[in-house]
Amino acid sequence: MIFRVRADRLVSLVLLLRQRGRLSATTLARELEVSTRTVLRDIEALSAAGVPVYAERGRRGGFALLPGFRTELTGLNHDEALALLVAGSRRGAQAFGLGSALASAMLKVVDALPESYRDTAASAVERLLIDPETDLLARRQVAEEVPDAIVAEVRRAVFAGHRLRIRYAAVGRAPQWRTVDPIGLVTVRDQGYLLATRAGEDRTYRLSRVLAAEELAEPAQRPDRVDLDRAWQDRSTRFRTGGDQVTVLARVNPARREDLVGTALAVLAEETEADGWLRLEVTFQDSRHAEWALWQLAMNAEALAPQWLRTSLRDRAAAIATRYGAAPS
Repeated sequence: MIFRVRADRLVSLVLLLRQRGRLSATTLARELEVSTRTVLRDIEALSAAGVPVYAERGRRGGFALLPGFRTELTGLNHDEALALLVAGSRRGAQAFGLGSALASAMLKVVDALPESYRDTAASAVERLLIDPETDLLARRQVAEEVPDAIVAEVRRAVFAGHRLRIRYAAVGRAPQWRTVDPIGLVTVRDQGYLLATRAGEDRTYRLSRVLAAEELAEPAQRPDRVDLDRAWQDRSTRFRTGGDQVTVLARVNPARREDLVGTALAVLAEETEADGWLRLEVTFQDSRHAEWALWQLAMNAEALAPQWLRTSLRDRAAAIATRYGAAPS
């Protein structure tokens, strides 16, 4: 472990000198969070290994690399290389006008990869979609913890193009084993999803509900290429418009907003009224779901529409008032 830590530090030292030019031992020590004595020892180790680092004396002196020195990223393993490419796929680069620069930078990363990883890196990245514009649940989410072993098994099956056996706990159902053909992985607001097919039908599985996973040897039945963005949008549309879902217009105390939004399937519209309360248009799985969600907020929320929901909540409140208005039996 000690040798791995030092190796990582030496790589960081070289990258600092490449990116920022001449740096003093004090500056390097601060950046690497070590002592100046450790920096001097690391410089000696780099020189002994053939890295052309040299010292410049004087008041503005420091350490620098010979011009034109190029490091090879041969120390990257497959997952580290993949992490770099995935990190560079975020939509924020487009928003800040860095799309072309990002594409160029990613080409350089791929070019610097060990040859054994270069051929598989591009095909692996197209199996991951980070923060698409369309959110399946359209609500604020908290990060979910998924065991590393499960995620790793799912990821291996996705990249290898193998079928996957998962033990999945769907909402309101006992966990069951099922065999799927994985298509890709999507992460939305720190929640992960597996896009797959099962018996030829599209399926979307929430990774936090996968209790166990096993990569199978048989090849997955799926197309060679995939447009995850389009696939996600199509599934999101079907999810929002399918089943017995109901749309509710409600006023909510802002202090209880998360309690309502956290149970809704989607937030379609939101605005702040003059009194500070929020007017939300949200969807629920069905009428019972909608009634339960509004009822639990008591006086901190008011259903404005549909009328049947207002009537149902009124009747329930009247029944409670009647029960508690009489003396205990």
